[in-house]
Amino acid sequence: QGQLVESGGGLVQAGGSLRLSCAASGTIFRFNAMGWYRRAPGKQRELVARMTKGGTTNYVDSVKGRFTISRDNAKNTIYLQMNSLKPEDTAVYYCNAALDVLNYWGQGTQVTVSS
Repeated sequence: QGQLVESGGGLVQAGGSLRLSCAASGTIFRFNAMGWYRRAPGKQRELVARMTKGGTTNYVDSVKGRFTISRDNAKNTIYLQMNSLKPEDTAVYYCNAALDVLNYWGQGTQVTVSS
């Protein structure tokens, strides 16, 4: 019901771009919100970007102006376009979907930004 599959991670040089995808099993419109979190080595997981069912978005300050969250309802997929990547963006990125009090998570995809 809440299967999420991420793709699109990889190794990129600083200043480069990557686009992450998160495909959900079934319609994503049933979720209250979907978003991307990340966990860097030695750090706590943090919210990177989030989009509500109504389309409202919010971003952590460190990625504003560089990352963009979007969705394609027909493909049941959300995306995270990441531009001007920095070494501090290196982390495992997780897709999240919230349905009332439930949270669903993807398996994570590694993003590594070299300096």
